[in-house]
Amino acid sequence: MRWRIYRVFSDGTADERRKHAVESVAQAVFAACAFCSIFAVAAIVFYMAANGLPAVFRLGIRDILFLAEWKPTADVPSFGILYIVLTSVVGTTAAIVIAVPVALLTAVFIAEIAPDRPAAVVRGAVELLAGIPSVIYGLLGLMILNPFMYRIEQNLFRGSESHRFTGGANLLTAVLVLAIMILPTVIHISEAAIRAVPMQLKASSLALGASQVQTICKVTLPAAKSGIVTAVVLGVGRAMGEAMAVGLVSGGSVNFPLPFCSVRFLTTAIVSEMGYAGGLHRQVLFTIGLVLFAFIVAVNVTLNGIFAKSDREGTGKP
Repeated sequence: MRWRIYRVFSDGTADERRKHAVESVAQAVFAACAFCSIFAVAAIVFYMAANGLPAVFRLGIRDILFLAEWKPTADVPSFGILYIVLTSVVGTTAAIVIAVPVALLTAVFIAEIAPDRPAAVVRGAVELLAGIPSVIYGLLGLMILNPFMYRIEQNLFRGSESHRFTGGANLLTAVLVLAIMILPTVIHISEAAIRAVPMQLKASSLALGASQVQTICKVTLPAAKSGIVTAVVLGVGRAMGEAMAVGLVSGGSVNFPLPFCSVRFLTTAIVSEMGYAGGLHRQVLFTIGLVLFAFIVAVNVTLNGIFAKSDREGTGKP
């Protein structure tokens, strides 16, 4: 009898030790993965800074960010990226303004309104959009949108002596392509956030007499706000980081970002010139990469800060 009792306690202790060992190994693996992620970000920032900051120290931040003339291969080179920065900001903002309402309404339709079969059809179409390579979007824009925009451009500027015709490769075409490209990202994450809202909140709203539309607008979407913000942030990152499709439809010239002007984004500036750049020119291209990285971080921090503040105000917390 004593031997049986001892054996039971002995086996229990052994099981506890094995369980503790497994948990320790799992924690170590999770910590290592988290460290790898942090290390990857730090390594990227360090490499970009090591290659991009020398140009800032040599030329000055003013001559790079606040001058509009970009002539890196001239006899007297100029490295002003003001118009390139403005193009990325204006183009990304316009694409987000167009895409986010469409994506959010689509996510609401899939998650809250549509029956199972129509929802599955729409979700499949969205997944297909997500799987299309960016170069295909660029080719479709080049073959379909560019001729259409060129006809509009010819009608709007007929008889103009100052306008430089772009053949449809302009800022407006790039914005439309970007808006279509970021739809799947925003739709998927927004739908997941909406589905994660507890059913009790919706049921309580409906029980108090609110309609389905009122429940969606007043209860579901505010409750899913953090997930929707994440979707918007990722959409901004996708739009600002896209190069291939934008390079095919934007024209590639450095101009002030007007709708029917050929323009160059930050990403296309790097891609189009990195192959032959050298010396100071190459360092400035890395500086452009730093500016792009800084924009994405600033947008992320700003949006999360704004919505965190609104959450605190809504709950009455300081």
